Amino acid sequence: MGLARSALLVLGATAVVALLFVGGRALLGSVGSIGEAAPERSRERAPATGTAPATPDATSDATPASTARVPTVRIECLAETCPLVTVRVPGGDVLHYRDMSRGEEVSYFEPELDVVLTDAGTVRVTANGKPREQGTQGKREAFTVTSPD
Repeated sequence: MGLARSALLVLGATAVVALLFVGGRALLGSVGSIGEAAPERSRERAPATGTAPATPDATSDATPASTARVPTVRIECLAETCPLVTVRVPGGDVLHYRDMSRGEEVSYFEPELDVVLTDAGTVRVTANGKPREQGTQGKREAFTVTSPD
């Protein structure tokens, strides 16, 4: 009886060590993938002093104006906090659904986008490269932007 208990004890300890090893590797792998997802988030959030595109295929200052892609919609936060800004593909993915902070901007290049601004007076919106009229402070505004392409 003593030998069987010892064998079960060794088997149980081996199983625990194996589970800890597998769990540790999975945890380290997920930490690596979180670090890889961070650049994706940084594309959406712009520094307060400059501008940054929200998507990897957005234009940069080094791109000649003749070949530059104009975003379907560009939204810049002008207030300290811009309450809930929503951008989505009609009938599809939600691309942006959160508050924004001063200086933050996002740009999207999808062919058609639905935009909902909880406080239209706190943001500056550019649709297809043309500034939209500033919304009224404290008023909700919803509209659809279609790319000319």
